[in-house]
Parts: sequence; structure tokens; C-alpha cells
Amino acid sequence: MGRLTTHVLDTARGRPGSGIQVKLFSLDGGRHLVANAVTNADGRTDLPLLNDETFRAGIYELEFGIGSFFAGSGMEQGDPPFLGDVVIRCALAPDQNYHVPLLVSPWSYATYRGS
Repeated sequence: MGRLTTHVLDTARGRPGSGIQVKLFSLDGGRHLVANAVTNADGRTDLPLLNDETFRAGIYELEFGIGSFFAGSGMEQGDPPFLGDVVIRCALAPDQNYHVPLLVSPWSYATYRGS
């Protein structure tokens, strides 16, 4: 049993990243979509991307639609936005809980394994 959650923080404006498309792909046997969500007003997905019933150990990619998020913000000066989709590849072990925060600005991002 395990679970995977995420949230996005807009570090340029000091607030949650709401309305960001988040896709989760499994890379076991090819790249296929296993979850799709949009961040809420708190920058989190309403439900875990993987939970006890759907959690499987393996290699995954989290894909965040950051370019679309900043394109309408008025902060991005480039055309197209400097960052498009941010992809984080991670390995999930059995029976673990994972939280993957994404801290993002129009020009940079950081992530880590949270609790």
C-alpha cells in the first residue's frame, strides 16, 4: 500500500499554483497515462494521484502544465513561455507514501520528496 500526492507553489508570486494541469504517466511497458488532475485553489490535487488501490511500484513521470499557467499571468515576457511542461521522473518503491512538491516561477523550478 502507498500513495502519491503533489502540490504546486508559485514562488514568483508567493501563492499556490492553482489551475495547473497535472498528468501522471507510468513508464513500465511504455509511457501511458494513469492519472490526470488539475490543482485546486490550494495548489493541490483534490485526490491522490495514486492511492492504496491504484499504487504500484515503478518508474513514473509527473507532467505539470507550467507554460499554460504562466502564459496568461502577465509575468512571462517571452513568447512562448520559457518553461513549457515540467516533467519529473521518479521511482516509487512498494509500500511507501510520496509527496512531490513543485516550486515554480516563470523561469525556474525545484522539487523534492516531501512528507
